[in-house]
Amino acid sequence: MISRLIEGIKKKNAPVVVGLDPTLSNIPKKILDKAIKERGETLEAASDAIIEYNKAIVDGICDLVPAVKPQIAMYEQFGIPGLTAFTETVNYCRKKGLIIIGDVKRGDIGSTSTAYAKAHLGKVKIGNTEIPVFNEDFCTINPYLGSDGIKPFIDECNGNDKGIFVLVKTSNPSSGEFQDRVLHDEDSTLYEAVGFKVNEWAKLSMDGTYSNVGAVVGATYPKMGEILRRIMPKSFILVPGYGAQGGSGRDLKPFFNEDGLGAIVNSSRGIIAAYKNEKYIKFGEDGFADAARAATIDMIDDIRQNAF
Repeated sequence: MISRLIEGIKKKNAPVVVGLDPTLSNIPKKILDKAIKERGETLEAASDAIIEYNKAIVDGICDLVPAVKPQIAMYEQFGIPGLTAFTETVNYCRKKGLIIIGDVKRGDIGSTSTAYAKAHLGKVKIGNTEIPVFNEDFCTINPYLGSDGIKPFIDECNGNDKGIFVLVKTSNPSSGEFQDRVLHDEDSTLYEAVGFKVNEWAKLSMDGTYSNVGAVVGATYPKMGEILRRIMPKSFILVPGYGAQGGSGRDLKPFFNEDGLGAIVNSSRGIIAAYKNEKYIKFGEDGFADAARAATIDMIDDIRQNAF
């Protein structure tokens, strides 16, 4: 699967993924009011509004980027109708030729981890029929439970041509409370120890030059990104934290390898809610998808000019 992502990045010359993290506060009033008029003030109305909003965003950016990253929590908060919106979003993005990174941050052990892996990357068997469920191409994984929690996902990667991104150094300010702690017996930090483990797991699912086992490392920590780039040479790095969280193109150079590959950079609010940004306010609320497109173009230009 990583080879497909690399192909998309090269084709569009854009190591960029757009995060589809809808909140009702960012959905234009016209779309939400229409859904409420048709469905009442219900979870179903929220689901309908999210679907319409996402489709417009995707239509605006699908020719510019190789991938999207829907964050499942933004859908789960609306219950079963929200998961319907998640599924419809994934299916629509697939029709548009985009690779889907499910930001689900799953992590468990045994049969539970296996069930998560089947739901997001594999298939469930009902009678004699195997059926894909959420059917993302990649998903994000929490490694806290160790190899027991990771192996079922690697098995699905190998069996279904899928991929994972393991949380290593996250972009949030409090990530250092645990991730930066020094392991005195090894004289390294916890995030480095996880990085070394990711490098081991990477060897279990190689797809050409790179592995289907990637890592999540925040753009807000470029020096740590440089360390982890050396530790995990065969793993693609999914880089959150660009834009709304403070990361910029000049922070990204350490995340890439000398071949110009090795990383894909995410922006969520900075793109899907760009119409609220003063820079793109000229598009107005009705032009939210055009604003998203303009913000995507600016992000790609910033990365091309400053990250290589």
